[in-house]
Amino acid sequence: QVQLVESGGGLVQPGGSLRLSCVVSGIRIRIYTMEWYRQRQVPGEESELVASMTYSGDTEYGDSVKGRFTISRDIDRDMSWLQMNNLKTDDTASYYCQAARQYRGQGTWVTVSA
Repeated sequence: QVQLVESGGGLVQPGGSLRLSCVVSGIRIRIYTMEWYRQRQVPGEESELVASMTYSGDTEYGDSVKGRFTISRDIDRDMSWLQMNNLKTDDTASYYCQAARQYRGQGTWVTVSA
């Protein structure tokens, strides 16, 4: 059974930083793409892909987070992280990780507010 568990969310002031963690079990992430998505509480808005890392280590970022967010992983521990810096109120959302483009966790909530 594949499981992904996120942690690290919370309340942070604008300009602050958070580091989200994703622990994966049931598969080895070394051969899969890892992705981080977010879902904001905006009616009709779909989940937004904020960062991805392929099995070879290539990364991509959504335009709204480029230069502020960094995805990383540890293929031996089957973990991924999303370092989020210079957070803005628009970053408020539930963040979840996804592996192999199909398995996803329950998410961790990030609130950016003064």
